[in-house]
Amino acid sequence: MANAADLIQRRQRSEFQSQVRRTLFTAIKGNPDLTPSILKLALNDALTYEKATKSGGPNGSIRFSSEIGRPENTGLSAAVSLLEEAKKEIDSYAKGGPISYADLIQYAAQSAVKSTFLAAAIRKCGGNEEKGNILYNAYGSNGQWGLFDKQFGRADAQDPDPEGRVPIWEKASVQEMKDKFSAVGFGPRQVAVLSAFLGPDQSATETLLASDPDVAPWVQKYQRSRETVSQTDYEVDLITTFTKLSTLGQQINYEAYTYAPPKIDITKLKL
Repeated sequence: MANAADLIQRRQRSEFQSQVRRTLFTAIKGNPDLTPSILKLALNDALTYEKATKSGGPNGSIRFSSEIGRPENTGLSAAVSLLEEAKKEIDSYAKGGPISYADLIQYAAQSAVKSTFLAAAIRKCGGNEEKGNILYNAYGSNGQWGLFDKQFGRADAQDPDPEGRVPIWEKASVQEMKDKFSAVGFGPRQVAVLSAFLGPDQSATETLLASDPDVAPWVQKYQRSRETVSQTDYEVDLITTFTKLSTLGQQINYEAYTYAPPKIDITKLKL
């Protein structure tokens, strides 16, 4: 049974999350061309995770100039700059301390994913935003984000993660992609469903992935799913995979962003 303090903390975290989502949604809506970069930023920050040493992962280390400047992160600086501006706004209203870069990057990717889902619904409604929003809210996957939303409280790394852990996706073979995903516990299915994270042109990435007999069936499955009204298989599997990716090797502080509520001076109450 949750006690009163637990319920207060949950409400505080939920309210802060809602504010963060609004800020990130607005930032991404104003810069839609950066959506692929935000997805790749979250992926590359997470895939520094190494199971053998239990180091790396989605810890915000990609923000350091020596890491963002690596070849695999070419072109991602603009996404970092956008998130730094968003962070200033978020920190200005945060009551329980500044948001970590680790959380910021993964939650920005969540907002980017949701924006792609919503954009797909709008396209299926002939570009009508009102009808697209109704379609997405009625048949979309919003209700599948519960576990992701609980994982709020990642700590920031204080140094860059080691080099050589993330491939240059644009130059990697499908086998190299599978090997990297396998190293963190993922298989061909997860490679396919995260195709939008692997490069700016999802169609071109999927064409490459479909050349591999292990990945091809999953690519075809998700392409068929995206043609349906609800995209259920694609959206649910993407959310499930991204949730796991976004916590690789991380210890979540479930009290992060909570704060002591202001005390009430009962002597000033007029009863």
